[in-house]
This record gives sequence, structure tokens and C-alpha cells, in this order.
Amino acid sequence: MQSILLFLGLFVLLLIILSCLVTVGQGKVAVITSFGKYRRILLPGLNFKIPILETMYRKVSVQNRSVELEFQAVTIDQANVYFKAMLLYAVQNADEATILKVAFKFISEADFMTALTRTIEGTIRGFVATKKQAEILGLRREIVEYVKAQLDHALEEWGYHLMDLQINDITFDKAIIDSMSRVVASNNLKAAAENEGQALLITKTKSAEAEGNAIKISASAEREAAQLRGQGVALFREEVAKGMHHAADEMKQANLDTSVILFSMWTEAIKNFAEVGKGNVLFLDGSGEGMQKSMSQIMALMQLKTTQDPTDIPAKPSTVTNTPPANTN
Repeated sequence: MQSILLFLGLFVLLLIILSCLVTVGQGKVAVITSFGKYRRILLPGLNFKIPILETMYRKVSVQNRSVELEFQAVTIDQANVYFKAMLLYAVQNADEATILKVAFKFISEADFMTALTRTIEGTIRGFVATKKQAEILGLRREIVEYVKAQLDHALEEWGYHLMDLQINDITFDKAIIDSMSRVVASNNLKAAAENEGQALLITKTKSAEAEGNAIKISASAEREAAQLRGQGVALFREEVAKGMHHAADEMKQANLDTSVILFSMWTEAIKNFAEVGKGNVLFLDGSGEGMQKSMSQIMALMQLKTTQDPTDIPAKPSTVTNTPPANTN
């Protein structure tokens, strides 16, 4: 009987000892109360508490925690904006004062999460209400910075620290998205049209410059060609005049009529007309009277030309030194 009582006593003592031992996991801090009043905190590891007199009120995690948020806001121009955000937060530190704030500010963790999410949503809604829907997409960073600035003090009072807030998605109603798509498409078409117009203008300008340069080059070449042709004609006339002068001298020395030269030139011209003419028809009077009439007309023309401009027919060089040529007038 005594052995049984001893065994029961040892068993009760073992239970009492085990109930005095408390294990706190890594990354957590245990809050101990005594008769409902805060007494102390237990750090990670094996700890001792007084049974019945001390109670573990709550274990507070000091690790990073995250939560996803989805909410709606309205812009100043009455456009609905839908946000999807990720919130990263944690307890500031493992100090006793901070743990007390976390443990006793809210009744439960759910209440704290409700207050945190509603505060973030209200802050973002207040910021979005002052902006137009066209500005929201470009204000992602400004929204995050504004929320952090507004929440830092409140979270510090609660014992938490907002580590990061990421706005993952910003969307609008389907009608607004469609209208924005049309605006983007029309702007792209406008930019494309402007680019095409600039390209066409450049092409036309370069083409006009090239055409102008070609005209200048062509005109310069034509001017040079005309100059060369004129020089060639002048040289031809000079050579013809020299030949006629020489032939006239020879015929005068032989006591022959110089009008034979004109007749020869006339026949040579008719010969050339016949050889190189392309479809041209010449009507000539081949009778003796016709030839005589033609020669009379040529002689009259030459006499008229000589009377008007005697310098056209070269005079016979004088064989006497320092003697001027005879005046044909």
C-alpha cells in the first residue's frame, strides 16, 4: 500500500514538474499573465512558469507576415479602379514594450488584420479620390509612398512595422479599358501618320533636290555643249572661208569665173540633201533655164551680201609689203 502511494506521489510530482516547463518556438515570444494581469514574457527555448498562478496568455510571432488585399476605389472623375496589393509587415522587435503593444492592443489577430487592411484601403481610396483615372496607372510608386507615410505612425503605436506594400494590379471597368485602348490605338495611328508624313516630306524634298541638281547639271552640260557646237560651227565657217578664199585666188589666177564655186556649193548641198534626208521631198528645175535662173538668184544674193557686209568675203592678201587691201566698195 505504501508503495502504491509512493508511486502516485511521484507521478503527481512529475506532472507538476512537467506543467512548470514551457517551450517557446523560434521566432515567437510568449506573454505570461498572473490572474489576468501581465507578469512577464518568455523568450524562445525551454522556460519555467508557476502552475496555476501563471498562465500563457498568447504567443506573439516576430517573423515577417504577408497578406493579399483586393479592394475598389473611385477617382475624381467617377471611374472605378480595382486594386490588388500585397502587404508585408512584422513586429518591430522582441522588446518587452513592443510585445505588450502587440499582445494587448487588439483582442485577437483577426481584429488587428481587419484594422490594418481597412486603414490601407481607406488611405488609398483617399489618395485616388483626388486623381483622374488617366493618372492612376502612372502613380503606382506615389500611391505606395503615400500609404507608407500615412501608416507608419499608426503601426508604430500598434507595435508593428510596414516593411513593403506592392500594388500588383490596377484595373478599370471594361468600358474604360476599351476606351483607353481606343485612345492608345488612335494615338498610335496619329504618330504613325505623322511619321509617314515626315518620311514622305523627306522623300519629296530629297527627290526635288535631286531633280534640281539634275536640271542644273543638264543645263550646265547643255550650255557647254552649245558652246562647243558654236565653236565648232565657227571653226567650220572659218575653214570654209579659208577654202573659198584659196579657191577664189586659184580661179582668178586661172582667169576663171568665181561663180563656179557657188554653183559647186549648191550642187553639193543638193547632193547632201539627197543622201542624208529622211523622207524629205525637194522639187528642182533641172532644165537649162531653171539652172540659169538659180545661178542668177545666187549671184544676186552674193552681190547683195557683199554690198551690205564686205568683210564676210575675205579679200585677197596683198603681195606688196605694207600695202592695205583694196576697198571693194
